[in-house]
Amino acid sequence: MAEPHAIYLKDYQPPRYQVEHTELRFDLAPEATRVQATLQITRAPGTASDAALVLAGDHLTLEHVAIDGQPLEPGEFEVTDRALTIHTVPERFRLDTEVVLAPASNTALEGLYQSNGMFCTQCEPEGFRRITFYPDRPDVMATFTTTVIGDQAATPILLANGNPVERGELPDGRHFVTWNDPHPKPAYLFALVAGNLEKIEDQFTTQGGREVTLQIWVEQQNLDKTAFAMTALKHSMRWDEERFGREYDLDLFMIVAVDDFNMGAMENKGLNIFNSSAVLANPDTTVDAMFQRIEGIVAHEYFHNWSGNRVTCRDWFQLALKEGFTVFRDQLFSSDMNSAPVKRIEDVALLRTAQFAEDSGPTAHPVRPDHFIEISNFYTLTVYEKGAEVVRMLCNLLGWETFRQGSDLYFERFDGQAVRVEDFVDCMAEVLNLDLTQFMRWYSQAGTPEISVDSAYDAERRTFMLTLSQHTPATPGQEEKAPLQIPVEMGLLDEQGVDMALVIDGQSLGSSTVLNLDESTKQFVFEDVPHAPVPSLLRGFSAPVKLKQTLSREQLSFLMRHDSDGFNRWDAGQQLALKELETLMAAYRRGDEMVLDEFFVETVRSLVETPASDKAVLAEMLTLPTEAFIAEQQTTVDIDAIHQARRFAIACLGDTLFEAFETLYTQEQSDAAYAPDFDQIAQRSLKNVALAYLCASGRDDAFAYARQQFEANANMTDVRAALTQLAHAGDTSIGDPAIRAFGERWAHDPLVMDQWFATQVSRPHEDALERVRFLMAHPAFSIKNPNRVRALIGTFVNQNRVNFHRRDGQGYRLLADVVIELNRLNPEIAARMVLPLTRFKRLDGTRRALMLEQLERIKAEPLSRNVYEVVDKALTSA
Repeated sequence: MAEPHAIYLKDYQPPRYQVEHTELRFDLAPEATRVQATLQITRAPGTASDAALVLAGDHLTLEHVAIDGQPLEPGEFEVTDRALTIHTVPERFRLDTEVVLAPASNTALEGLYQSNGMFCTQCEPEGFRRITFYPDRPDVMATFTTTVIGDQAATPILLANGNPVERGELPDGRHFVTWNDPHPKPAYLFALVAGNLEKIEDQFTTQGGREVTLQIWVEQQNLDKTAFAMTALKHSMRWDEERFGREYDLDLFMIVAVDDFNMGAMENKGLNIFNSSAVLANPDTTVDAMFQRIEGIVAHEYFHNWSGNRVTCRDWFQLALKEGFTVFRDQLFSSDMNSAPVKRIEDVALLRTAQFAEDSGPTAHPVRPDHFIEISNFYTLTVYEKGAEVVRMLCNLLGWETFRQGSDLYFERFDGQAVRVEDFVDCMAEVLNLDLTQFMRWYSQAGTPEISVDSAYDAERRTFMLTLSQHTPATPGQEEKAPLQIPVEMGLLDEQGVDMALVIDGQSLGSSTVLNLDESTKQFVFEDVPHAPVPSLLRGFSAPVKLKQTLSREQLSFLMRHDSDGFNRWDAGQQLALKELETLMAAYRRGDEMVLDEFFVETVRSLVETPASDKAVLAEMLTLPTEAFIAEQQTTVDIDAIHQARRFAIACLGDTLFEAFETLYTQEQSDAAYAPDFDQIAQRSLKNVALAYLCASGRDDAFAYARQQFEANANMTDVRAALTQLAHAGDTSIGDPAIRAFGERWAHDPLVMDQWFATQVSRPHEDALERVRFLMAHPAFSIKNPNRVRALIGTFVNQNRVNFHRRDGQGYRLLADVVIELNRLNPEIAARMVLPLTRFKRLDGTRRALMLEQLERIKAEPLSRNVYEVVDKALTSA
């Protein structure tokens, strides 16, 4: 097979032909759906009159093609497995095509496919070409009219974008609905759903007085799991009006839950299609973290109506334009709805483990990539999460009010257009007359910058000098890095832990300020500082960087107790714990007895025994750094030492502080009816952290608490927390009865069974790999369903690191087997699943060689473009 070719941003050319209006007619059938398309096409200015019309198409059987009603002869066009080319076309014309699809056989879940008998589409980024021949690119925007025809018994509900304008019955028990979307959109925002669905309905009145009907469509058995998503949607709509001044623009907004879906959700105009895991929730089946995830995803997709739909991206290289901005918006929303410090902690924890790992690996790429082979491979944490951090930095540099002015200008100037990252940043620069040329490097440079800190206090002059230096390590294809513009929010704490007044060059900056680090090295001299302060740097994690700062255990403990910034209090605790874990790892490697330092134990004791002003933050502060985060701090990752040191620390703390954790666990019990609100979530989170420490001690009393909580069955959050502790016990006889009971109780619910799969394969037991193989044969598992694959295989390889990285390489072989099979069924999911095999550079020589062996085995297969690109990059970098 010929190697796929890369597509480069520098080669971008505007479309030769634009589509003004698209009319589609679907005659649905599982193995032979017919799609008739009528496109009103015009030649773009400057295009040569003899320029051929090239339309993308994939897995299509062409039945008919005509221009202005005249069928084309065979010599007038050419069809390949990827395109329809018409050699000569008029300046303005109507193109009619008819194609045949097989939705029931579409396991890739792109284009039009079936999920449990339901017809569904997924068109982002390039799935529309699997529906009809089309200029399938985001800078071709058209209005759409869609008629959906289906069997009235099998598909009583027929949905598409926009507003319904006509419906009726047809012969042979069939019916139709016609939908009109008046807002020009690219084809990737097209959506269609047809099936046996039920809905809940509500109303929303916009600030401008528009009455909007809200609908959530699900299968009948899931109606009781929709209320929370509806509430989240209404909160999102009101919040977007108040925070960003954005109102909804149609009379109808719909969400549909689909079981088989590659992504979390999709912002199709007016008809958002959601993975069922991202919309269905009730206390019996859903944990607190999923309630919050659902709230965030509902908001994210709704916010796309403006940041992605009304203003979309010119080309797929600009993906962060819509995704980074919208992730930032949904992060602000979740912060306002819940605990802002905890939300920031959660987002940064993901960034500093998974995204930083991406930045340091063979698939590292800028927030705006400069080339790709398969665009679906760039739906990454770098584009989404780091992209959001770049937008956050703009907000930090400009301040909220100015940032809001810039976003208003952006939406007003480019409404209805497909634009570039530069257009967004230029609007921000314009409102403050600011030069952001250097800032644009954040979009073009890959890698995680490192900031080194030096400081000196001059008692005689009463000055404190802070020297910040930046360096970004080389990444594939980018050896040299230029200095970035980095906002560093900071404060200085006095001896009592109170923020000092900050003065530079005689200018008062308040008690917290943002330093603009825009050179390789830059000094900041603070005046009128009465005594040596403790610096609090990178407050709120104001930039996605690694901070290299030397602080003593005492200084870290001081910051953890006194810093006015909630994120930095947590981070100081993480750094303190990391110091202790590094000491334990060194002892483990030497073969010495591991002993937990008394200073660290007493620091944790003070946290447990001091009444918490914010229980959610305390729960985060009591949680030790994850194995993934610890690994990111090491030059050579020692899988076994990390695992053993962390397990020992948790067990030792649980045993030494058993009475304190027991008191905390008892205090946080509640008989209140379940609600996924902030106070209750915080209380449950703290209680279940205490339970985890108690069970880590191995004491019988602790497992009695867990068993009692499991059997009480009060809500899924508490049940799942208790099940995890029982299942992870060293003695399998403690956990196996609970695992069996949970599986029998919830065998009917696929999403709950995902939790059952994940709990078992995250157990740090030596038989974990065998358990994965056993569960892959379970009737509830299907490799064709992305949620099952993520729950079973994804959890094992990403969360059970000590067993995935077994020294015999069998964990790597298992993942390679799965990737090879998925490559044939669903290349998009296969390409995501293979990523853990590319993180070999900092492993020991044995594990590195075993990983490379499996990557070579995968590459020997006939590969999709998706998997080929990831594997080839990894092997090239070896």
